[in-house]
Amino acid sequence: MAQEREERVRQAVTADLPAVAAVTTAAYRPYIERIGVVPRPVEADHAANVAAGKVFVTGASQQPGAGIVGVLVLEAFADHLFLDSIAVHPEAHGRGVGRRLLRFVDARARALDLPEVRLYTNALMWENQEIYPKYGYEVVERRVDGPYDRVHYRKRLL
Repeated sequence: MAQEREERVRQAVTADLPAVAAVTTAAYRPYIERIGVVPRPVEADHAANVAAGKVFVTGASQQPGAGIVGVLVLEAFADHLFLDSIAVHPEAHGRGVGRRLLRFVDARARALDLPEVRLYTNALMWENQEIYPKYGYEVVERRVDGPYDRVHYRKRLL
């Protein structure tokens, strides 16, 4: 039963804001020196994203603000679901949190009747470039957007 609770992903609420910011910052902090800039998700307007219903969280507790170890930021468009950010707290690495979140992304896109998921990652975040293809994502293009060198991916669901 505890495992079932831990695996749930739910929409974030205002009480989750400190945890959303903390998990996102902890997840992206190791990349700051490598890529030379603060990753955009760290500086995102978490409050606006939560208010817009774009943020989803997972963790050992389903109580708002407690036990959050994973965060997603999703935005639905007419022809795809955009995975704006996925963050797993470093202390939760190796526990299947990222896999759980990516399964949720697929399920969310299907529930919204969207044919694909799109995302991008910084070209210097090579760990992500090893992970995403394992979950069915294919490279679409590499493009520089301001200070960010990004590899764009998509996963077709239908």
